[in-house]
Amino acid sequence: MPILESGLRKQNVLLLRALRDVSLTAGHRTFRARTGRRTFTVLGFESSADDTCAAVVTSSRQILSNVVVKQHDLHEGFGGIHPSVAIEAHQRNMPGAVRMALEQANINIHDVDGIAFTRGPGIGGCLSVGSNAAKSLAAALGKPLVGVHHMQAHALTPLLTTPTADLPQFPFLTLLISGGHTLLLLASSITSFQILATTADASIGRAFDKTARALGLSWGTRGPGAALEELCRMTNEELEPLPDIQPFTVPMPGKLAFSFASLQSSVDRHISLMEEPLSTSHKIALARAFQTAAARQICAKLTLSLQKLELKGLKVRDVVVSGGVASNTFLRERLRETLDGYSSDERISLHFPPLELCTDNAAMIAWASMHRFLAGDYDDYTIDLRAKWSIEDILV
Repeated sequence: MPILESGLRKQNVLLLRALRDVSLTAGHRTFRARTGRRTFTVLGFESSADDTCAAVVTSSRQILSNVVVKQHDLHEGFGGIHPSVAIEAHQRNMPGAVRMALEQANINIHDVDGIAFTRGPGIGGCLSVGSNAAKSLAAALGKPLVGVHHMQAHALTPLLTTPTADLPQFPFLTLLISGGHTLLLLASSITSFQILATTADASIGRAFDKTARALGLSWGTRGPGAALEELCRMTNEELEPLPDIQPFTVPMPGKLAFSFASLQSSVDRHISLMEEPLSTSHKIALARAFQTAAARQICAKLTLSLQKLELKGLKVRDVVVSGGVASNTFLRERLRETLDGYSSDERISLHFPPLELCTDNAAMIAWASMHRFLAGDYDDYTIDLRAKWSIEDILV
């Protein structure tokens, strides 16, 4: 891919120019001992999809900076992420994102102890931008390097953001719900995850995006999923009465598996049967029916997983929810109601990252690498990407 190769070379020049006050004389992997230092500081890179991210995080759970450059305006016309457009935007945005992350953290590159990046899974060309930047910078400066599993980083974010007294305790359940993934996991440690359920077809985030597009919604600054949620919150005081839409069914009842393509098909079928363009009232009613059905499916599968684990003698007391769709307020409320209904006498704690850390970001990447840096477990500068990478195979 000549465009990608030339773009990455140009990106390297821009990145190093952005850090021109840094001495680039170190040419081999020699790392100073960290004994006596109170904290370890990591510069993280994330570019697995369409957000260009850089952040600085310390081992004392401080997020010194978290820069996210969105690309919604570039992809809205395509109805989804266009890989080559995303790659070129990452190449333009990454040097500035790194510079901004260091400036906001009020540090220079010499204060960084380690460099982390998203190794996978994700869009291969997009991953290569963050990977190339991280590896080149680490090699030039003689800094240790760690490649991170993207979904592991989402799962571990609450360990960074939750107050110490309320941290989730292993084993806990993790719902990872985004535009690329719908996973229900049992987390036994920071590196051990068992997949209990995944999607048989489309992810929940993809279904939100396609439904928003089918309803003709503008992406705005937060994306199509957020636009659909905002539509659902609209009041109909000045509109005609909302039409009655039959609730969409939860697919595969009694089975630990998700299916959101069927829900999307139900929405498309409903729209196709309309003889006239949808009114605003009809769009609101259809959006609410979709969102309710999506939340009901997530809650049903979560309840089923709790029941199955309890039959095996495992009582889970913490549930972590992360990924872009975890920012949906309606879903958060339904999940809390579900857990309260399932275990009314012994509360199951529900953990979400702050809204700005639900979507892709580099702070989670830096944090997910921290245990490896502190253990002296580094990756070689020649480490390969893994565009497809099961979270069960983190250590493989």
